[in-house]
Amino acid sequence: MKHPALPPRSAWLPLVDRALAEDLGTGDVTSNAVIAANASGEAVVEARQALVACGIAVAEAVFASVDPSLELTREWTEGEAVERDLPLLRVRGNLRSILAAERTALNFLGRLCGIATLTRRYALAVEGTGCRVVDTRKTLPGWRALDKYATAVGGAENHRMGLYDAVLLKDNHLAAAGGVTAAVKAARACVPAHVQIQVEVESAEQAEEALAAGAAWLLLDNRSVEELRALAARFRERAVLEASGRVTLDSVRAIAETGVHRVSIGALTHSAPAADVALEVAGAGGRA
Repeated sequence: MKHPALPPRSAWLPLVDRALAEDLGTGDVTSNAVIAANASGEAVVEARQALVACGIAVAEAVFASVDPSLELTREWTEGEAVERDLPLLRVRGNLRSILAAERTALNFLGRLCGIATLTRRYALAVEGTGCRVVDTRKTLPGWRALDKYATAVGGAENHRMGLYDAVLLKDNHLAAAGGVTAAVKAARACVPAHVQIQVEVESAEQAEEALAAGAAWLLLDNRSVEELRALAARFRERAVLEASGRVTLDSVRAIAETGVHRVSIGALTHSAPAADVALEVAGAGGRA
């Protein structure tokens, strides 16, 4: 499986800098008190559960930001399924530096592996249906580039990155604009012809109105499986259909089997549990 490229460092390195500043403050008083300044050793970052590896390069950047002299060795590549109790990353060098970076590195790695792991479960649940899992904008503020990277590593497709790169007319837009036709026509008049317009619809009548006005994608939010099946039978060949709303691992396959093209799932990012990852010091040098 081909996995996405990590977002540019400019999109996430400031997060690393802020996280380290938040955690270190004026310095690690504990390590500075009990570990010699020149003590060196090796530590292993390991998976304490089965997970999908994601964000190893970000964890490496945390260690490098604290101490560029640390030696880092990856044991897995992004997107690989890792069994519990296996190493993800080895770190060698100054022990004060390793422990100063520990929690921040684990926080990044735990979140990103957690999102990728949950996403992989959803992707596998719809396998063979032809339906694709997509993410949403329900991301941790400031983390969107990394959160969406993790869903892509897990096997989802990215929905729009923000309000700036796609047109999605939801119920509030329709109400404020005066209805489906008015909203779609206004959007069509303002965006280039190649930009697809997606509209949230609640019925077959609204779907017909949206397509007649120039929409090409339909968002079917909080529709029952029976409603989705009926809408897919009628509109699947005329528009891209996306189901959303209260999707769970127990329900996602039934939704995918209705004939919709995509199912968007906010839980991939807003409810993914952090993966259980830990750092263990394997060897230490003595105090001078």
